[in-house]
Amino acid sequence: MKIIITAGPTREYIDTVRFITNASSGKMGIACATAAIRAGHKVTLLLGPVCISPPAGCEVVPFTTVDELKTHLTEQFDNCDALIMSAAVGDFTVKEQFPYKISRSDEPVQITLIPTEDILADIANRKKSGQIIIGFSLEDVLDEKIGRQKLLEKNCDYLVINTTSAIGEDESENCIISPQGIILPPARRSKDELASEIISLLTQHDAEKAG
Repeated sequence: MKIIITAGPTREYIDTVRFITNASSGKMGIACATAAIRAGHKVTLLLGPVCISPPAGCEVVPFTTVDELKTHLTEQFDNCDALIMSAAVGDFTVKEQFPYKISRSDEPVQITLIPTEDILADIANRKKSGQIIIGFSLEDVLDEKIGRQKLLEKNCDYLVINTTSAIGEDESENCIISPQGIILPPARRSKDELASEIISLLTQHDAEKAG
């Protein structure tokens, strides 16, 4: 299979040196890429600004902002069999970026944040027959009702729900749901273990399609 995997955070710049971001380490996406390569799949890894190295054996395409990630996905999605959207895409961007470094002063600086585009929902609307999309949702608790709602909103085939404790860690509380319900029960797992479960889903789906 040709699999696109997104990993890491996005950055939205306030001025020429400052930005808003999140604490994503990219570990989950890199674990998925490693598992996919090990299973013999062809992997394109869209990788945000992280401090860990990607695995050997995949094509790495760097991105920084939400718009850059969207551009790469728009260019490459039609040619993939599956998308694993594990990047922590920022929900907000700066309405007006300062074109210079803001100087320090005693006066407050007001910044207006506006919602970013829902990249996953937009890409999913272009999904062709046979393509598989696995989305991620970071929540305070594992809630099947909320997960099913997001699964339908984003038009995913599967949704991985992680708790916020996953950020920057090697393991987390997680589960996987499909339109039929929970297919991987809630439990605390390492990101490597979760990645193996995700790739197994794709491998199984590919085998069923071929059969």
